[in-house]
Amino acid sequence: MGKMLSRPKSLKNVALSYCPGCGHGIVHRIIAECIDELSIREKTIAVAPVGCAVFAYDYFNFDVTEAPHGRPPAVATGIKRTNPDKFVFTYQGDGDIAAIGMAETMHAANRGENISIIFVNNANYGMTGGQMAPTTLIGQVTDTTPFGRNSKKEGYPIKLCELLSVLEGSIYLERVSIHNPKNIINTRKAIKKAFQCQIDGKGFSMIEVISNCPVGWSMSPLESIKWVKEVFIKSFPLGVVCDKR
Repeated sequence: MGKMLSRPKSLKNVALSYCPGCGHGIVHRIIAECIDELSIREKTIAVAPVGCAVFAYDYFNFDVTEAPHGRPPAVATGIKRTNPDKFVFTYQGDGDIAAIGMAETMHAANRGENISIIFVNNANYGMTGGQMAPTTLIGQVTDTTPFGRNSKKEGYPIKLCELLSVLEGSIYLERVSIHNPKNIINTRKAIKKAFQCQIDGKGFSMIEVISNCPVGWSMSPLESIKWVKEVFIKSFPLGVVCDKR
């Protein structure tokens, strides 16, 4: 019997250091598979941020540079403008992209920069212990909201896809999830579309991936998957938010 599945060339043959049940490993593989299929590995440059996603440079088998906290869209803009023949994408978490990096994200989208953003949304600051993030849900318990997020005190969760959709420079925005096989397949399709959008020179694209964070949420991996299905995606509905391709 022939081999049906193997490691993508764009993913290094090393063990991942992410917590048990974390979704980053799944997203890494999807990205690597898409890059292999599009035959762009040799011209790909990724930009990693600060946060759990910073470890991307240890696992992707292509050039990855690191940016200061929240600045990957700005760094990606500089790389793409000076090297327009390269394929450039950022890999960011919710705190990086929607808190300290909100300005960079908004302006890159507004300018219609021809870059791709993969935004992993797990509704908390995973690396530093599970504090409230811009995407933390109302009522969600975190280290800094022990009684649940209160809209009167901490405001409302930011829906970044919807926020960027009103900007004329945004071309393709979609929110997906990886909590089951069907949605993993949909995530793969969406990321490939976003990458093709850049290859075709059409402009700014972002895929928001709803991911579980069992340790940050103080849940087992199975409990975290159930929470994504029953709670998370009800506040962050899946689907295409903007498509001007």
